Amino acid sequence: MDKKQAAEIVKHALDALEAIERAGEIVINVDKDARLDLADPIEEVVGRLNYELLPAIYHRYPDLRPEQERPAVSVYHRWEDVELRDKITEAELDSILFSLMGPRWQKTMMVIALAERHCRELKLELDRVVFGLRLLALAESDQIESQGPVRMWRHSEVRLRSAAELS
Repeated sequence: MDKKQAAEIVKHALDALEAIERAGEIVINVDKDARLDLADPIEEVVGRLNYELLPAIYHRYPDLRPEQERPAVSVYHRWEDVELRDKITEAELDSILFSLMGPRWQKTMMVIALAERHCRELKLELDRVVFGLRLLALAESDQIESQGPVRMWRHSEVRLRSAAELS
């Protein structure tokens, strides 16, 4: 593959990502059964493009990497789609997440990574999607503050609500 071919592949891959992400935004709002059928395949395609195809090209032709990476949606599920196992309750999950946040803004991805590590130490195996979806639900219900699109973990931030706002 020469540079011209690589540039064309990147252009088409970015166009495809944009179209797939628009489709994913529709999937987020369909009924639960359809969402459960469609969200995983969409997430897989987005993941393969973002984390396999494009990095392989950028490795070979670093100058083709855009200066400003486009934010990738991390998940197309909703909190209602999550089935917690017997080992942890929603309240316990919230307690873990709240313990990792404070009054200053933190990247959503960082809170998810810390929660994942904390749960591993407790011998709880939870997928990072569970943490991301719970943070999104907490933000949507104004239990925590957020800035940026929380579905885009690397491009959003979360923090605890201030004491003044809670009273």
